[in-house]
Amino acid sequence: MGKGFFVTGTDTEIGKTRCSLALIACLQHAGFRVAAMKPVASGCKQTATGRYNEDALLLQQEADVSLAYSQVNPYPFTLPIAPHIAAALEGVKIQPAVIKTAFDSMAALADRVVVEGIGGWAVPINGQHTMADVAVLLDLPIVLVVGLRLGCLNHALLTADAILHAGLPLVGWIANGIGPRQLLQEKENIQTLCERLPAPLLGVIPHLLEPIPEKIAAFLDREQCVTAANKRHK
Repeated sequence: MGKGFFVTGTDTEIGKTRCSLALIACLQHAGFRVAAMKPVASGCKQTATGRYNEDALLLQQEADVSLAYSQVNPYPFTLPIAPHIAAALEGVKIQPAVIKTAFDSMAALADRVVVEGIGGWAVPINGQHTMADVAVLLDLPIVLVVGLRLGCLNHALLTADAILHAGLPLVGWIANGIGPRQLLQEKENIQTLCERLPAPLLGVIPHLLEPIPEKIAAFLDREQCVTAANKRHK
């Protein structure tokens, strides 16, 4: 079992990055030296010095281990669309083995690595593989980010089943507020997931106008996060 977390979500645009940043902050507070990566990213900006994804840059900035951007984000794509389509339009095939090589190099320098997926658990990355296959290859414990909106119960339970079916441990989940409007009966929805998801709730993060990692981390249970980071660690 790898050292760190693979952070997935119930959908795209539900706060995986800010939850990943909060997890990094929690691990750093516990004394771990942390590296981070977002292997595949779409919606990247082309600049004079290269192509960059805002979320990947935030992860690179927050991590302790200094790495080249190409290691943090091996596959950056311009169009904000599904990665396998973006890759095909650019004549690129996303190779899980390339991601594994980048991961192994940073894992050798860090106590823990936080890897943020793209989209949801089963999003395709090429004609044969999904992000779930990448998570299996990296052999990391999974943290599930649940975007608090209508439909999240079904999305969360289906995703949890798929994670367990893949043979990976779901070591925790985060309830994340994704907009200024609170989900109706939010507490009841969270309680339902607490009763049905086979993993502890690591925290409930409200919608924040300034998602500063340390401030977000304050909404997480640091002890639970460290326990999750150590679970099945070899």
